[in-house]
Amino acid sequence: MRKIVLLFSLIFVFSATIWGQSGKSTGIVVDDQGEPLIGVVVTAKENPQIKVLTNLDGKFQLGNEWLSKKIVITYFGMNKLEVTFTANGRYVMSSESIALSEVVVTGMTSSDRRLFTGSTTKIDASKAKLDGVADISRSLEGRIAGVSVQNVSGTFGTAPKIRVRGATSIYGNSKPLWVVDGIVVEDAIDISSDDLSSGNAETLISSAIAGINADDIESIQVLKDGSATSIYGARAMSGVIVVTTKRGKKGTSTLNYTSELTMRLKPSYRDFNISNSQEQMGIYKELEQKGWLEFASLASSSSTGVYGKMYELIDTYVGQDSNGNPIYGLANTTKAKNDYLRLAEFRNTDWFDLLFNNSVMQNHSVSFSSGTEKSSHYMSLSAMLDPGWTKSSNVQRYTFNTNGSYKLSDALEIKVQGSASHRGQKAPGTLNRETDVVSGEVKRGFDINPYSFAMNTSRTLDPNTVYRRNYAPFNIFHELDHNYIDLLVDDLKFQADLTWRILSGWSATALGSLRYQTSSQEHFIHDRSNMAMAYRAGTQYGEGGENETIREVNPYLYRDPDNPQATKESVLPKGGIYDRTNYELMSTDFRLSTSYSNEFDEGKHTLNLYGGMELNSTSRDRIWGRFWGVQYDNGMSSFFDLSVFKQSKEENST
Repeated sequence: MRKIVLLFSLIFVFSATIWGQSGKSTGIVVDDQGEPLIGVVVTAKENPQIKVLTNLDGKFQLGNEWLSKKIVITYFGMNKLEVTFTANGRYVMSSESIALSEVVVTGMTSSDRRLFTGSTTKIDASKAKLDGVADISRSLEGRIAGVSVQNVSGTFGTAPKIRVRGATSIYGNSKPLWVVDGIVVEDAIDISSDDLSSGNAETLISSAIAGINADDIESIQVLKDGSATSIYGARAMSGVIVVTTKRGKKGTSTLNYTSELTMRLKPSYRDFNISNSQEQMGIYKELEQKGWLEFASLASSSSTGVYGKMYELIDTYVGQDSNGNPIYGLANTTKAKNDYLRLAEFRNTDWFDLLFNNSVMQNHSVSFSSGTEKSSHYMSLSAMLDPGWTKSSNVQRYTFNTNGSYKLSDALEIKVQGSASHRGQKAPGTLNRETDVVSGEVKRGFDINPYSFAMNTSRTLDPNTVYRRNYAPFNIFHELDHNYIDLLVDDLKFQADLTWRILSGWSATALGSLRYQTSSQEHFIHDRSNMAMAYRAGTQYGEGGENETIREVNPYLYRDPDNPQATKESVLPKGGIYDRTNYELMSTDFRLSTSYSNEFDEGKHTLNLYGGMELNSTSRDRIWGRFWGVQYDNGMSSFFDLSVFKQSKEENST
């Protein structure tokens, strides 16, 4: 028995010796109030794989080999520590003044990040800004989890489709609410999110914040869950995007100038799987052999290409030779036709190269900010100049922003803000998209969008030749010069709020805002444009005179239903068409609110109270007019046929 005890004692002494040689030392991590912190990560700096966590008492252990070496202590909401590890060391972590006291701005209130129970993400505008992108709504793409940004158009002024956590609505409107400096920014036009991708002209003014300079943005906060509805009601069910603009900071005066030059290169057919002219002519030749490209079938076709132009030249009389024999635009011989088609086969027209430009977009911004103990100021000017990526498109936008904050006394503070923006834009003429409810076909009449034209037009066509489209002569470059939209947008906003600090932690605020936006959209359809000529193709007023075959099939001609035996006539015998749409938006907002915030029991308990009332109104006006028979080459004088009004009344159209 004594031998067994002795053996056990020897084992115990041996084990104690090993522990003493390779033992561990203890440290403790506490906050600035002396309370132990649980779950703090302690990492050996020289070997980041060595990590331990503090226990319920804030204690941790590391091997003695790490004594007098650097360790890194990290904890959410606390400033990171990098200290030397000592036995029984006490490490005090201070609250991270920026992270833990990060303010969640909801537009109406500002609260501590720890006290906000909703789902939200904040990003600094300097990190979110995309160089070369003037619209701040596009800078959210790929920046925030749960926020999907779908760019439906590259044209400035069109709003992207934004989905916050996939929010949808049976009413078809799932756009998030934009709030800038506490005020809801209303869209100039009420357009559903599904219609944003329609490509209609009205989408050019669909972005509520296109007039805001990206360099004026301080931060963007996205409220992503249903808690936003408790603040803004049902309109916030699809999320809220809160934008905070820059203000002057006390003690500093800064002058900033930012210049961006963004170059956009022409697209290339190498990036698309599109047939070249040789491949297309092979298909046309097969169609010809099957009898589908004969003269009779193309004579009354609404649109023609190489074969239609060839037959037109064969049928065009140009004069006589010295022997009195008639001469036509193209001899009706096999050799002449093959030579003509061979030119088309090797033409390989690069529509991207002809319709797009290697453009340089300029964005210049200058701002000045200053501040003292009593007041602060911020002022900025910006200019965005885009010569246009495609033919017949360009944008100029100018913005002005100023705000100031003034302490009238220790208890009273007033903030005033004013902003203005002006935009002039030109775009190719476009009509609204139409959907056949029976077949589901989506189409757009007289579409001359350069991108869709380059994608869908045969590369066998000669860019310097006039072909037929919509039963009338058509050349894309001539059409872009004679069928276009001019857009003007002016936006003015004034905002002021007065804050009265009644008692410690108790304040009241009165806020008022007035915003006025006006925009004009002018669609110029000249006399010689394809659209205008389509309304008289086949009649005595059309190109080439009367053509009974085209006259009967041309859908743009009018037949009086009171006289079924009458032939179709043109409602536009002369001139072109002029469309003008004016939009006006007047938005007012007035808010009275009071808030109380206080901490008790040395910061262990916090009481926040908020109450208020708000009155706001938004009025939208739209005035539209269409003028027929406008003679652009004759001082914009008008010559209209009364049948156009009769047709509009009968078809219940505009």
